Amino acid sequence: MENDLFRVGVIANTHGIRGEVKVYPTTDDLNRFDQLKEVILDTGRERINLQVQGVRYFKNMAILKFKGIDNINDVEKYKGKDLLVTRENAVPLEENEYYIADLIDMEVYNEDGSRLGILNDVMQTGANDVYVIALENGKELLLPNIDQCILDVNTEENKMTVHVLEGLTD
Repeated sequence: MENDLFRVGVIANTHGIRGEVKVYPTTDDLNRFDQLKEVILDTGRERINLQVQGVRYFKNMAILKFKGIDNINDVEKYKGKDLLVTRENAVPLEENEYYIADLIDMEVYNEDGSRLGILNDVMQTGANDVYVIALENGKELLLPNIDQCILDVNTEENKMTVHVLEGLTD
C-alpha cells in the first residue's frame, strides 16, 4: 500500500569515494537515523531494499553507509532519490500525532456535522503544521494544527472534525 511507506530523506550527494551518501532528512527528528536498520531506495523505476551499515552526521545532513555499496560509482546515480521506510520502521507516533500520509484525502467536517471538504496537503511551517482543505466551493481553507481548530482525527473512519476560527474563512 502506497501510504504505508514514509519518506525519511533524499539522497543529496555522494560523500567520499567509499559509497557513502549525504542524506537531506525529511523527518522532523534527525536522530531517527540512529535507529534505522533498513531503507527503501525509490529510484523512480524500482524500489531497492538497502541495509544501513553506518550513520554519521554532518551539519544538518545524515551520512549513510549501505551494506554492499562500497564505491562512489554505485551510488552516484541515486542523487536526488527518495529514501523510504515501511510503516513498521517508521518512528512510533506520540499521542495526537499522525503520519501525513494518513491525513491526505481525509474528509473534513465542521463541528456542527456539515462537510467542509477534503484535506489535500499539509504544510510544515515550523511552529505547527497547517492543513490545506479543499472546500466544496473550490476554494482552499488553511487550518493550523492547533487544539482549538482540530477537534478530532479518526484515521479508521478517514474523518477529521474541526472548528474554524473567526476570520479564517474570509
